[in-house]
Amino acid sequence: MSHPDPLPPPSPGRVSPLRPLPNLIFASRWLQLPLYLGLIVAQGVYVIHFLVELLHLVEAAFGNGKALQSLVTSIGYKTTAPVETLNETVIMLVVLALIDVVMISNLLIMVIVGGYETFVSRMNLEGHRDQPEWLSHVNASVLKVKLATAIIGISSIHLLKTFINADNYTDRVLIAQTVIHIAFLLSAMAIAYTDRLMAKPSGGH
Repeated sequence: MSHPDPLPPPSPGRVSPLRPLPNLIFASRWLQLPLYLGLIVAQGVYVIHFLVELLHLVEAAFGNGKALQSLVTSIGYKTTAPVETLNETVIMLVVLALIDVVMISNLLIMVIVGGYETFVSRMNLEGHRDQPEWLSHVNASVLKVKLATAIIGISSIHLLKTFINADNYTDRVLIAQTVIHIAFLLSAMAIAYTDRLMAKPSGGH
């Protein structure tokens, strides 16, 4: 007795079209596009702010008093005597502020690129020479852990700036910022641990 030939397997490249309602729901992901474009605009604002602060630092190094006062005001540095020359503390605080801008900019890039790739549409960057290493295995969990670690780095810079300029802050502010930084650290550890538990195969120890 002959058996009927089995049905041919479905073609891997063939995708059945979505029904109208699922197609509308799936297409709603493009509503996030203006949000990511807005973050790109915010990135541009950070670039302008960085260049302005850097220009003021260079001008203050050449003795420009107006640029120096602008720097002192922007970093919140206060002393009993007016600051007339660029000193090491002011330079350190300004450089930390610039690093802070760079780290926030990196955070924006991770949110823009990683979020778009994860939640909106593929960028097809495989094989591109400038593809970020972390983007090759990005997903919602990886992006969440990377954002948490980036926030810890930003918080560390803020805390260091506060400690350097501790004379201008009360003990309450210093303790509060330290506690907040520890809370960020514990939250990132909890996120990473939860992600590790979820990534374990069933039956793993």
